[in-house]
Amino acid sequence: MKSKYFIAGILVIAVCLITGFSKRQPVLYLIGDSTVATTTPQSAIQGWGGYLSSFFDTTKIRIENRAVAGTSSRTYQTKGVHTIEMLKNGMWDSIKVTLKPGDFVMMQFGHNDDSPVNDSARARGSLKGIGADSVLIYNRFLKRTEVVHSYGWYIKKFISDTRLRGAVPIVCSPVPKNFWNDSHVIRNTDDYGKWGSTVAENTGTFFIDLNKLIADQYDAEGQQKVNSLYFVKDNIHTTRAGAQLNAALVAGAIRAGKSCPLKDYLKNQ
Repeated sequence: MKSKYFIAGILVIAVCLITGFSKRQPVLYLIGDSTVATTTPQSAIQGWGGYLSSFFDTTKIRIENRAVAGTSSRTYQTKGVHTIEMLKNGMWDSIKVTLKPGDFVMMQFGHNDDSPVNDSARARGSLKGIGADSVLIYNRFLKRTEVVHSYGWYIKKFISDTRLRGAVPIVCSPVPKNFWNDSHVIRNTDDYGKWGSTVAENTGTFFIDLNKLIADQYDAEGQQKVNSLYFVKDNIHTTRAGAQLNAALVAGAIRAGKSCPLKDYLKNQ
C-alpha cells in the first residue's frame, strides 16, 4: 500500500514539474550601459530599459533589465569594471547560465566603447569597427594582460552566445547624445550605428536603429524642447521623459518589425 502511494506521489510531482516547465514565461534580457539601465525613481538620470515593461504583457513575458552603467560591449563580457558594485548582477556570465530557448536578449552598447582601450582609470574601450583584428595589452587599470577585440567582435559574441542557447538576439544602435549641427541631432551613422547594423545584417539578426529613430524625433520636436525636457546637463543621459520616449520608440520598432517574434508579447494597442 505504501509503495502505491509513493508511486502516485512521484507521478503527481512529475506532472507538476512538466506543467510548470510548459508554462514557463520567456524572458527578455536587456543589456547595455547607463542609457539603458534602471535607476532609482529619485535619480535625475533614467535609462529607457526601466520603462520598457509598460509596453509588454508581463503575464506572458518577464522583462529583466541587466544593463549596467559604465559598461561597454567589452567590459560587460570581461567584467573588467571600475567599481565592485557593477558586478552585482553578474553581467553576461550570469545571463548565459539562465538563457533558455524562447528567451530574448536586446543589446545596446557604444557610448563607452568609444573610451580609451587602455588607461589607468577604466580601460573599457573596444577597437573601432567590426573586424577580426585584436590587440594584446597590459591592462593598466586591472594590472593584467588582455586581448581586446573590435566593437563588432563583441556584438557578434553576444549574438552567437545567445543563439547557442536557443534564444533570440536583438541589436540596437546607441541612443543619440544631445549634440546638434544645423538644427539636426548628430547621428552615429558612420560608426557605432553603422557597425551594429552591419553585424546584424551579416548575422541575420533583428536590428533597431534606435539612434535614427530618436534623432528623427528630436529633430521634429526641436532643440529647445529636447534641451529642456529630455536630457540632464551632461547632454548624454536622459531624464524620465527622455527615457520614456526612447522606450516607446523601442516598442514601436518591435511592433513594426515583421520578422521580430518579440512583437507577439507587446500589449494590444
